[in-house]
Amino acid sequence: MTISTLVVKNSYNGDGSATQFAYQFPIHTTAELKVIERSANGTETVKSLGSDYSVVDNGSSGGTVTFGTAPASGVSVILLRDTNLTQETDYIANDPFPAETHEAALDKLTLQIQEAQEELDRSIKISRTNTMTSTEFTNSATDRAGKILAFDTSGELSVAQELGSNRGNWAASTAYAVRDIVKDTSNNNIYMVKTAHTSSGSQPLSSNADIAKWDLLVDAASATSSQTAAAASQVAAAASETAAANSATTANTHKNTAETHKNDAQTAKTAAETAKTAAETAQAAAEAALDNFDDRFLGAKSSDPTLDNDGNALTDGALYFDTTLNVMKVYDLGATVWRKIQLEPTDQTNLNLVSAQITPTNNIASVAGAVSNIATVAGEISPTNNISTLAGITGLSSLATAESNGHITNVSNNLSGVNAFAERYRILSSAPSTSNDVGDLYFDTTANELKVYKSSGWAAAGSTVNGTANRFEYTATAGQTTFSGADNNSAVLAYDSGFCDIFLNGVKLANADFTATSGNSVVLAAGAAVNDILMIVAYGTFQLANISINDLTDTPSAIGSPGHALIVNNGGTALTYAPASSAEVYGFQKYFAPSTINITVTVSSVGGSNKYFIDGVQQQTLNLYEGNTYIFTHPSGHPFRFSTDSNNSSAYTTGVTVNSSTQVTIVVASDAPTLYYYCSSHSGMGGQANTPVPANNSLRVVNTNQGADSISATEYDSFSDVLFSASGFVFSLNASGRLIATI
Repeated sequence: MTISTLVVKNSYNGDGSATQFAYQFPIHTTAELKVIERSANGTETVKSLGSDYSVVDNGSSGGTVTFGTAPASGVSVILLRDTNLTQETDYIANDPFPAETHEAALDKLTLQIQEAQEELDRSIKISRTNTMTSTEFTNSATDRAGKILAFDTSGELSVAQELGSNRGNWAASTAYAVRDIVKDTSNNNIYMVKTAHTSSGSQPLSSNADIAKWDLLVDAASATSSQTAAAASQVAAAASETAAANSATTANTHKNTAETHKNDAQTAKTAAETAKTAAETAQAAAEAALDNFDDRFLGAKSSDPTLDNDGNALTDGALYFDTTLNVMKVYDLGATVWRKIQLEPTDQTNLNLVSAQITPTNNIASVAGAVSNIATVAGEISPTNNISTLAGITGLSSLATAESNGHITNVSNNLSGVNAFAERYRILSSAPSTSNDVGDLYFDTTANELKVYKSSGWAAAGSTVNGTANRFEYTATAGQTTFSGADNNSAVLAYDSGFCDIFLNGVKLANADFTATSGNSVVLAAGAAVNDILMIVAYGTFQLANISINDLTDTPSAIGSPGHALIVNNGGTALTYAPASSAEVYGFQKYFAPSTINITVTVSSVGGSNKYFIDGVQQQTLNLYEGNTYIFTHPSGHPFRFSTDSNNSSAYTTGVTVNSSTQVTIVVASDAPTLYYYCSSHSGMGGQANTPVPANNSLRVVNTNQGADSISATEYDSFSDVLFSASGFVFSLNASGRLIATI
């Protein structure tokens, strides 16, 4: 490739969030990229590839460095190319000229020269028009210790006078070297050692026996004396200033007293204004609260109001006391109606009557037990009062006598001989009015219904309701009492007398509050309000046949043994008796099921250098999960191999099989290290391959086979979850990974 850029270093500032930084120069391998962090105090730290950062190299255009932890704010990030200074190209005599290898060697030399120039650019040097006789110095390490590099009178380099070493406060019995600097704490003078010695005596050093071995650098004692004299002069001047200030203070005191009285008056004025404002605010709040309460509670009224007390529209939840009904009402804005929130006196009286029939003796339960007989009696009262008619008939005692003598029974036993079949069964469009006997049948072609003649007249032979129950819903008009015909859902009302429940606005009505005997209408005792909802639940009437299970089709001819249950036989053709399901333990074990993945590797030139493309992605970072098998198909001229380092110097062969010149397989071992893939014939083509531990993707279910098998404590502890249930369940995972249980 060609080297078209002179850039060898990129610098960035960290912000605590950015983790990716681009480098804009080519490198041979990721190991030849040096990443440095420089702290705010100048400390430089060279980061480690793999543990601190990863690299995605894009060839001659550069690449990206990704930190595991974002560099902090104030930290500088330096990306610097550091090419290996080795020469690895070896030409074989009489071989064809290896143009690509030769060019790679030239590229490496160019990179090395650029890096050397970068270091030169950071060195101290004289300009091209300056001259210096020599840039060398011959002083030994001992001679130049503690001294500075300077220029002599000719402008040449020289090792000048040594620097001082600060040793802090002077102390006795201390070894001091030449140029050591100390402080005399008795007078704050600063001294430098001119003759090496071990100190003795005491301070001040000016009277110490070793004073000849010291040079005075700072005469703080003399400076202190001058400072003391100046301070005395300052005190005298201050005294004169104080005298003048006292007179000014007296005048200022009188002024301040006047200002204080003025401020007190102003404060009192402000307090009064504040109190006035608070009172006005409280008044406004009280008036607003009163107006809001007046809009919510409208007081006592004899009828439902249509506006609030201010003449405005009613609000949801408004209240008033209905003096006509003696109840509280609440306004339902959604339905625009007033609703009662307590029972009327009449309703309360009825409720008390019902309660008295429940305790101490539950007469209602007793009546409920005789509902069939009551329905029969009700059918004899309405629509035709046959019971009243029967009570007016004379000679009933004679009929009773005939029954006691068995005469009526004899007639009943020979009824087929008494009445012709034509008199027992007829097909007409309307009910026959003559020759009607109890038990007579006729098919009503108008209603498409079979009817039977009872003592109360013609009635449906079966239930009017098809099924267990029908529901009808009506929305009332003002004062409506009778509900019949098509309801809100176009269903026509029909029911069996005595087998329906009536609900008004969700409240079940007592029998005294309605009449429902006609089979096609319901009449309320009191008219409903507009938009009231009347619900009618009509129940189907039927009687179950009492048959033996042994008489059913596809069932055993005899009852099974105790504890057995009916199940489908093995052939799926009939029912049979078998032991009922027993208790079972289901242990769920999650595990990873390895798989085989095929990967296509191609090679393309990027910036004049060949690079691997993994399934179309250049030098993609791979995730090779432990346990899986990966088959790589590659060009024969670029053998695909693995190593444990980014320099590809340590080949990795565990689980690796070279199948052919175009295919290699790796079975990723447990605890496999981070790998790097590379071309064994050409450098700079590969990338990184991580080897993470895979998550569980399969489920194994273990049970006791209805108690026939045992589960050990070790195996039980290995379960991810345990279910205690009946036997017979089969568990599986669906396409979404959810657990499915079937029987």
